[in-house]
Amino acid sequence: MPAAMVVALSAGLLTTTAPTAHAAAGATLPFTSVEAESATTTGTKIGPDYTQGTLASEASGRQAVRLSAGQRVEFTVPRAANAVNLSYSVPDGQSGSLDVYVNGTKIAKTLPVTSKYSYIDTSWIPGAKTHHFFDDARLLLGQDVQQGDKVAFQATGTQVTVDVADFEQVGQAAGQPAGSVSVTSKGADPSGNGDSTQAFRDAIAAAQGGVVWIPPGDYKLTSSLSGVQNVTLQGAGSWYSVVHTSRFIDQSSSSGGVHIKDFAVMGEVTERVDSNPDNFVNGALGPNSSVSGMWIQHMKVGLWLMGNNDNLVVENSRILDTTADGLNLNGNAHGVRVRGNFLRNQGDDSLAMWSLNGADSNSSFENNTISQPNLANGIAIYGGTDIAVKNNLVSDTNALGSGIAISNQKFLDPFSPLAGTITVDGNTLVRAGAMNPNWNHPMGALRVDSYDSAINATVNITNTTITDSPYSAFEFVSGGGQGYPVRNVTVDGATVKNTGTVVVQAEAQGAATLRNVSATAVGVAGVYNCPYPASSGTFTLTDGGGNSGWSSTWSDCSTWPQPGQGNPDPDPGRNLAKGRPATATGSQDVYTPGKAVDGDANSYWESTNNAFPQSWTVDLGSSYAVRRLVLKLPPSSAWGARTQTITVLGSTDGSSYATVVGSAGYRFDPASGNTATVSLPASTNLRYLRLSVSANTGWPAGQFSEVEAYLTS
Repeated sequence: MPAAMVVALSAGLLTTTAPTAHAAAGATLPFTSVEAESATTTGTKIGPDYTQGTLASEASGRQAVRLSAGQRVEFTVPRAANAVNLSYSVPDGQSGSLDVYVNGTKIAKTLPVTSKYSYIDTSWIPGAKTHHFFDDARLLLGQDVQQGDKVAFQATGTQVTVDVADFEQVGQAAGQPAGSVSVTSKGADPSGNGDSTQAFRDAIAAAQGGVVWIPPGDYKLTSSLSGVQNVTLQGAGSWYSVVHTSRFIDQSSSSGGVHIKDFAVMGEVTERVDSNPDNFVNGALGPNSSVSGMWIQHMKVGLWLMGNNDNLVVENSRILDTTADGLNLNGNAHGVRVRGNFLRNQGDDSLAMWSLNGADSNSSFENNTISQPNLANGIAIYGGTDIAVKNNLVSDTNALGSGIAISNQKFLDPFSPLAGTITVDGNTLVRAGAMNPNWNHPMGALRVDSYDSAINATVNITNTTITDSPYSAFEFVSGGGQGYPVRNVTVDGATVKNTGTVVVQAEAQGAATLRNVSATAVGVAGVYNCPYPASSGTFTLTDGGGNSGWSSTWSDCSTWPQPGQGNPDPDPGRNLAKGRPATATGSQDVYTPGKAVDGDANSYWESTNNAFPQSWTVDLGSSYAVRRLVLKLPPSSAWGARTQTITVLGSTDGSSYATVVGSAGYRFDPASGNTATVSLPASTNLRYLRLSVSANTGWPAGQFSEVEAYLTS
């Protein structure tokens, strides 16, 4: 794929799109994914479903296709390819295979499928259920297929649920670099039958300062490598050079200069045992090291990084089907860059920084594509100083997880809370956020969480796109239930589409400024602002301007909004205008527009004198079927009777106004309370109410002490 192209989600595909002025979200991938539910099938489509513990809830797009024996799913190839990787699930305890067809012709190869690496139980994690239902299997087709060709998978004797297919054009195997030391020259067995552990160790010792070459083949390692430093481990490509081990490198320190590139490491991890170092890398590679072009699968964790990993770069790699994290910077990581990677089906956070024993600092997660973490977050920042999360694409998070979490959850001590500036920029979150069974309320697509201590760092969240979140878009919470404040947060520039409940879910004390946040198809209301726990204090949302589509507020803090239910009307008889923002074409002295909606009939708005016509406008927050207006002047007898000539206008967008009631004279008389009532037509629906005053027999200005708007006639 050309470097100038980037990846986005569109209509069931991961497709390439040209970059815009702002960097596009996600990795530049060598494959294109096609969802099974968008393919042709004789099977049964399942989902969409967001319920923890269901098969569809863990699927990409929350949908998949179930095949019984003899049923098939046929994909239209989106690009030239000669290989496919399939995400699938089979019932617990079963294995089998799928027949493969290219343009209607069955090929000799079959695709093995198994539940061996699936159905993980982690009973020690509160809120967890059996999870990790899907797995990945890959196949070189042995032929080239072109865009528009058909590749089908047919179930044989085992029921198989197919989720998504990744089509890829795999290049030729790379040749051995000059001067490198081949592991086969030290006795490694490329058939995968013999134990190649000592051969790898001998090659590493012989190649200090140079390259260890891993030719095409399968290599079995029965124990981990250590003492790895000042060396490059290089393969012929991740489809050709394959190392089979559940513990590749395990070392607490290294002088660094380790470069690992262009091969696959396939583990045999079938459970999650947190005390076991069942990881591709466990510990330290040392400063100025790198990992690139790797395929890492069936590990507990891809990279669990401790000690000195300063200036490490992890890029352009795939981490699939881990029972826990994809990558975790476990404290003291400085200047680390994790970029351009693809992660799918993690059993914990896909990418995490956890500032245990020392702060992670000046490190970043950039342009990664993350799909289907099934027990935590897509990206989690637990503490740290001057951290950046930029231009990532995260989709389909499941229980206990947001798309992105910025958090002071410490888990253990000593912990370094968030400090400095946390930059969260240019990220796209799709179907992210989930119900948290421990809280019994939802987690937003992007969560800022003062879990164990107040957030005092500067948190800048910019240029965010949030689509199809099942619950809220942005959440501010103290998830530990202690009510610690969330401070110094700015959200600037966001597009929110089709969020299930609210745009902003504010549950902590503290404050945030939001500007240029545009929302459409909001499920319930714009804002949920209810403290958690109930007595912990208020959260102040400052409107920085440029916001649209989410001005309404959930009205009942005793209940949780359910996706798409709409906001219950707390009092159908209430005055809709009271306390709402008001403006005017002009005002006299201290008699400002807000005086007409402050609930005090003795204060009043007065327009600029001797300058008819003058208008006064109130934003009701949402569109309402207003049926009656009550206009008031101060009840004091000092206010003599008068008639004001008024036109009533309405708008749903604040820019285009239509006449609701034409110009008419309304009598205000202190003998009858100095009030006038205006009945509105049955067809009236407005958010912005405007009163235009063209005459006043008692004073050369428009005057109202209260403007009240009601749904009842």
